Amino acid sequence: MTKLPNTVFITRKWPPAIGGMETWSLKLSEELVKLGSVRIIALPGRANGMPPTIAALLAFPIVAAWNYFRGGSAPSILHVGDMALWPVGLFARFRYGPTRVILSAHGTDVSYPKRGGMRGKLYERYLRLGARLLSKSVVIANSQATKAATETLGWRMTRVVPLATDVPRSLHDGNHNGKILFVGRLVKRKGCAWFIRNVLPELPQDTVLQVAGTVSDREERSALEAPNVEYCGSLRGEALTNAYRNAMCVIVPNIELANGEFEGFGLVATEAAAAGGVVLAARCGGLPEAVVEGRTGFLVAAGNPADWVGAIQRIGGWSEQERADYTSASVNVVREHFSWRRVALDVAQIYCEAVDEEC
Repeated sequence: MTKLPNTVFITRKWPPAIGGMETWSLKLSEELVKLGSVRIIALPGRANGMPPTIAALLAFPIVAAWNYFRGGSAPSILHVGDMALWPVGLFARFRYGPTRVILSAHGTDVSYPKRGGMRGKLYERYLRLGARLLSKSVVIANSQATKAATETLGWRMTRVVPLATDVPRSLHDGNHNGKILFVGRLVKRKGCAWFIRNVLPELPQDTVLQVAGTVSDREERSALEAPNVEYCGSLRGEALTNAYRNAMCVIVPNIELANGEFEGFGLVATEAAAAGGVVLAARCGGLPEAVVEGRTGFLVAAGNPADWVGAIQRIGGWSEQERADYTSASVNVVREHFSWRRVALDVAQIYCEAVDEEC
């Protein structure tokens, strides 16, 4: 690729808030800037890793629109970082007719209506309205599962660009601390409480589960009080990388909820494999696209305790050499398949196609 169309990227998901969408926004922005002219308008999270305040979230579309409109000449591309911000794209079309609007869809974006209730119903209508008003906009989904959910809401011009991760320089030495690790926000669909109550009691009595992440669900919080559970709070940077490497295995035990809510991609599975961890991930939602089966991790039947126990016991029975051989090969596969430059090039190609430019 030799050039990138003049682009504005707007996102309300930005560090220091912690999460897959925040990581995606930051890493994609860093790589796009290397390819050409990109102006970034972002709403940072709070220092404790939590999302911005409600007031900041409500004000951001106005702030973003103001910053966008005062930019002068029309950009070729306006990339809106998630579906909730689609009105910013509409404002841009009113102000700058030729600008092509690109939106990104994440799992939470398009599965929130499945939670039901008044909020879910209103948000579904909100997204369907956007699909009608921005019918010519392209939506980039992070997995086939997200793409399918997006299309059920009326968005027709959809593409899939799977996510990526960084690969640390040093590799795993083959040793581990014998503990199981869960990393992520503690919400029901991610399955941490389910694992604690249904799988952990079936493992040897000395098995320890370490949990790292922010708690936003009362039921998930209560599960952390179970025996053999160590809550580590939020881990970042080198501490998180070491936790991935040192664990006997890293679990991503998402469960299928009755309301249909799902995980859009499951970036933890890719991050852990890149750090030299051994990943066990549920076969549901977008997780199968975050794992190269047998090479960067192993897919396990969602919600099946016996399958999880069997998978963990198999990993626990590896020799140090078997583990070292596996993790070394796994990191190489991650480096090849899950690079942020690949994501940026795929996204940039969609930009170019949207404005009919040769890149």
